Amino acid sequence: MPLPEKYTLTELIPAENLAARVKELAAQIDACYTELGAKEIMLVCVLRGACVFYADLLRALQTPVRVDFLQASSYVGQASSGNLHISKDIENIENQHVLLVEDIVDTGFTMRLLLEHLQARRPASLKICTLLNKADARRYEVPVDFIGFEVPEKFLVGYGLDYNDSFRNLPYIGEIVLE
Repeated sequence: MPLPEKYTLTELIPAENLAARVKELAAQIDACYTELGAKEIMLVCVLRGACVFYADLLRALQTPVRVDFLQASSYVGQASSGNLHISKDIENIENQHVLLVEDIVDTGFTMRLLLEHLQARRPASLKICTLLNKADARRYEVPVDFIGFEVPEKFLVGYGLDYNDSFRNLPYIGEIVLE
């Protein structure tokens, strides 16, 4: 998809703030799983937007991890289909400590369906870590265990988040406004 012809991009969360918060989150996650007695974490990246955050978090964790990737959506275009479509699923998670790493949790609909899908597979524990949380947009309650930043209702790009698959490579989180 081509870039929009006219837009403004405003930096909201600088790269250095992202790096500092990832280290803080990793320390919180390590402490949590130590308390649980977990010898390792199954770290699951929810593709595609979380990939940059996931990579940085993975490197900052001290707890041993196994990695996997999941791609799921409940949307067709811009409308929810009411169903969860999984185009890339994860391996067996029974009796494992699973941490889903997400870029942004807003309405909570897709995450709620994803949690139901994964809970049925009987993990030892299942937690969510999101870089960005849009609590004001929440329509379905989901237990978000680790939150990087609370963000307002704005269209955000950068650090893995995109607009039509562009802007993922920005080192910061920015608001894009189409003109």
